[in-house]
Amino acid sequence: MEAQQWGEWWSLLESWFRTTVLTWNMAFQLGAVLLCAALGLALGQLARRAYRRRFEQQLRAEAFFGKVFRAVERVVWLSVAGALLTVAGVAFRSLDEPARLLDVATTLTLAWIAIRLASGLILNRFWGHAASVSVWVLVALDVVGLLDPLLAFMDGLGMNFGDARVTLLQAIKAVLLFVLLYQLAANLSRFSDEQLRRNAQLTPSAQVLFGKGVKFSLFALAFVLALSSAGVNLTSLAVLSGAIGVGVGFGLQKIFANLVSGVILLFEKSIKPGDTLEMSGVYGVVTSLNARFTSVQTRDGKEYLIPNENLITNDVVIWTHTDPNVRLKIPVGISYDADPRLALQLMEESARKVRRVLPDPAPAGRLTGFGDNSVDLEVRIWIRDADQGVVNVQSEVLLNIWDAFKEHNIEIPFPQRDIHVRTLPPKVEEGK
Repeated sequence: MEAQQWGEWWSLLESWFRTTVLTWNMAFQLGAVLLCAALGLALGQLARRAYRRRFEQQLRAEAFFGKVFRAVERVVWLSVAGALLTVAGVAFRSLDEPARLLDVATTLTLAWIAIRLASGLILNRFWGHAASVSVWVLVALDVVGLLDPLLAFMDGLGMNFGDARVTLLQAIKAVLLFVLLYQLAANLSRFSDEQLRRNAQLTPSAQVLFGKGVKFSLFALAFVLALSSAGVNLTSLAVLSGAIGVGVGFGLQKIFANLVSGVILLFEKSIKPGDTLEMSGVYGVVTSLNARFTSVQTRDGKEYLIPNENLITNDVVIWTHTDPNVRLKIPVGISYDADPRLALQLMEESARKVRRVLPDPAPAGRLTGFGDNSVDLEVRIWIRDADQGVVNVQSEVLLNIWDAFKEHNIEIPFPQRDIHVRTLPPKVEEGK
C-alpha cells in the first residue's frame, strides 16, 4: 500500500514538473529573470556612479542622513533589477501568460532590498538580524502560499478591551511598527543632537534642553503611532495614565524626582556641560546632562553618575558658573631668620613663570600669620582653565618657589618642639 502511494505521489510530481517547469513559458520566464538581473547589474553600476557624483558630500557625512544615503547606495542596482522584473511581469500578464517565477523573483529582490536597508540603518545588531530573519520568513511563507491563511488565522485571534478588539495580528504589527519607529526616532534624535551641538548661537544648556525635548517627542510619537496601529482607542489611555500616576506616587517617585530635577537644571542653566564642579569630595568636569543623572568626569578618568536631585538639594561648588577665572591660594612657610619681603617677591616671580597663571590679575604674595614653627606666607594666583586641573598648577608654582628659595638661601622650616623639664626623679638628679 505504501509503495502504491509513493508511486502515485511520484507520478503527480512528475506530471507537475512536466506541465509546469518543462514548458516554454517557464523557460521564457527564467530567461527574463536572468536578463533582468544582468541588465540591473550593468545599469545599476552606471546609476551608482551617477548617485555617488550627485551625493558625494552627503555620502561622507557621519550623521544619520549620511547613513541613509550610504544605505540607499547599496541597493541601487537591486532597485533597478526589481523595476525591470516588475515590468517583465506586467508584460507577461498583458500577453495572458503566467508569471509566477517573475513574481517570486520580484518578491525575493524586494526582500533583499529591505534587508540591506535595515542592516544599514538599524544600529543594534540584534534588531538588524531579527529584521532580516523576519523578512525572509515572510517571503518564504508568501512563496509557498501560506502567508495569507496565516494572516487570516492571526487576525481571528484577539481579545476585547471594552468596545475595542485587539487581534494577534494587530499586536504583532504594533510591536514591529514600534521597533521600526523606535530605531528611526533614535537615529533622528542623534542627528538632532549633532545639529544642535554645531549651533554656536545656543548655549550648552539650551542644546541639551532642545535635544531632550526632541528625543522625548519622537519616542512618544512612536509609542502613540504603534498603539494606533493596534486599534487601541487613545481616549481610553486616561484611565491608564491615572494608574500610572498612582504607581509613580508610590514606587517611582525617586526616578521622576530626578527627571523633574534634570528639567529644572536645564531651564535654570545652573549647571551645563563643560562646567567644573565640586560636590561631596568629587571634583571634575560635567560631560553630559541626562534625563535622570549628570555625568561628571574626574581628572583620574573616573566618571561619576550623580542623580539630578542631589545637585538641587545639596551644596554644589561650581568653579566656572558665571566666570571661568578661578583664584587659588598656595600656602608657604619660611623660617623666622628669613626675609619675608624677599620671600614674597620670589613667590610672585615664581608664580608668573607658570604658563597657566594669568598675568592679570597678577600673582600676589601675602603674609598671613606667625605660626609656631614658621612665618606663614601665601601666594594667590588666578587661572582660567580649572577644568584642566588645579593641583598640577599648584605643583608647578611650588617647584619654582623651591628652586628660588634654594638659590637665595631661604629656609623652609620643619615642625620643632622645645621640651622644658621642670622636675626630675631624685635618682636622675644624683646622676644615678
